[in-house]
Amino acid sequence: MSFADVLSTVNNFVWGPVMLVLLVGTGVFLTIRLKFLPWRNLGYALKQVFARREKSLGDEGDITPFQSLMTALAATIGTGNIVGVATAMVLGGPGAIVWMWISALFGLSTKYGESVLAVKYRQKNDRGEMAGGPMYAMQNGFKNKSLGRFFAVAFALFAVLASFGIGNLTQGNSISGAVRTTFGVPTWITGAVLTFAAFLVLVGGIQSIGRVCSVVVPFMAVLYFVAGFVVIILNIENVPEGLAQIFGMAFNFEAMGGGVAGTVIASAMRWGVARGVFSNEAGLGSAPIAAAAAMTDHPSRQGYINMTGTFFDTIVVCSMTGLSIASSGMLGQIDSTTGEALTGANLTIAAFQTGLGTFGGWLVTIGITLFAFSTILGWEYYGEKSLEYLAGSTKLNTLYRIFFSLIVFVGATTQLQLVWDISDTFNGMMAIPNLICLLVLSNVIAKECFDYQDKVIRK
Repeated sequence: MSFADVLSTVNNFVWGPVMLVLLVGTGVFLTIRLKFLPWRNLGYALKQVFARREKSLGDEGDITPFQSLMTALAATIGTGNIVGVATAMVLGGPGAIVWMWISALFGLSTKYGESVLAVKYRQKNDRGEMAGGPMYAMQNGFKNKSLGRFFAVAFALFAVLASFGIGNLTQGNSISGAVRTTFGVPTWITGAVLTFAAFLVLVGGIQSIGRVCSVVVPFMAVLYFVAGFVVIILNIENVPEGLAQIFGMAFNFEAMGGGVAGTVIASAMRWGVARGVFSNEAGLGSAPIAAAAAMTDHPSRQGYINMTGTFFDTIVVCSMTGLSIASSGMLGQIDSTTGEALTGANLTIAAFQTGLGTFGGWLVTIGITLFAFSTILGWEYYGEKSLEYLAGSTKLNTLYRIFFSLIVFVGATTQLQLVWDISDTFNGMMAIPNLICLLVLSNVIAKECFDYQDKVIRK
């Protein structure tokens, strides 16, 4: 058996039915365990995101709650929102969008829980900065310290490896490929610009990342949302049929045509949940690392704020991509250059071009560029904090930032299909120790949730 076959087998398990059931199942369990409070308090959480709040004496952290959320969203909103959604709709049919929404609803509780634990068990490093995330929750929260340490090291190791793959190489590759196709810019030029820009931001640490992300993320999200909304309006006559296909095929048990194996509902569920989790990262344990850096007076406050990242990523941004494609009539169309069905970025570009012409293709390319670049920034912080945990100090942080920036150039100038596959695997393997942590410490999450409900929200 070749290395590629072994990798394929591992990847099929990591992102297969068992893992997807565990991911969604953990969300279902936490939603019930928390008496549906993450759902009931979603409006409160959204208000907290944009609320002005003066720092109090009880607040500890390095960046504002909003900057923390934007850093998490920077790593979360990426090529998956453009490429992943289109791929899910091709492989799982339009109904995959519904299952993305369902996974996101339960993902609210998962994201809330992991963010609460990150803030509760965070600690200061040797530079006086906050360090937190699943690895610290496992180390400090588990009663069996040896087991907690084992899972913590495993998570941190997978996170470091994933940071170079899914958080760096693949993102740079997506940007350079899109810019070359749309604007004809050589990949080495794009790679050089990306490397320099990444270094300028990353050398300043989390404060610099937080400031940049608090500007770039809202801008890119609003730009993409408006563009998608315009495409939907311009194709408004196709919207009823598109919605009928989305909801009809999400719960249709008839066998799929076109040579795609399995039933409609099975394929829609598999690809919708897989790409939904891949996009919003609920359950992977990455976003809580940014939550731990926030200035806050209570773990639940930041838990609610970071929880909205799943809402913005999947319910808002992914929906724009899905509805734009569904209303464009381009799903199932053949790519004239390959002779195969349009998929990935090409499908999204074709959908946007039905309403906005050539400008639509430019907007998607700009979206991929901004989404992927911000993902590089967010994942650098995740990888840095994970390496810091493994090393037990911050001495390697500067070297990591420089090396991470240089790797961007490699990703932008090299074809890396194998790296895509490896990155996908490590990204998913992060979820295993994190989900175990959420289940083991679910009583701690519930205690913090109900305490905040009584002391703050009800008042």
